[in-house]
Amino acid sequence: MTRLYRLSIPAGMPLSETFQIASIKALLSEPDCTALRIYYGKKEDGTIHAILVGVNEKGEDITDGIILEEAFRCPPICTANSPLTR
Repeated sequence: MTRLYRLSIPAGMPLSETFQIASIKALLSEPDCTALRIYYGKKEDGTIHAILVGVNEKGEDITDGIILEEAFRCPPICTANSPLTR
């Protein structure tokens, strides 16, 4: 799937984003969090970013808690050795 994506990547879309494990653990430790949902958003400069939010057992976003919006974006911060980026 990542290969097909790279072959037809829309302009402005990242290959990947890396979130710190401590941030992920904090998000998943939110009260009532049973799942993780990924949204995509656009900054004012036009760059697309993943947004991670916890989800409760009813399938509802937990928007009054931790929402992760800042990650290391690839490019420019990419791993050269992963088959998922070649």
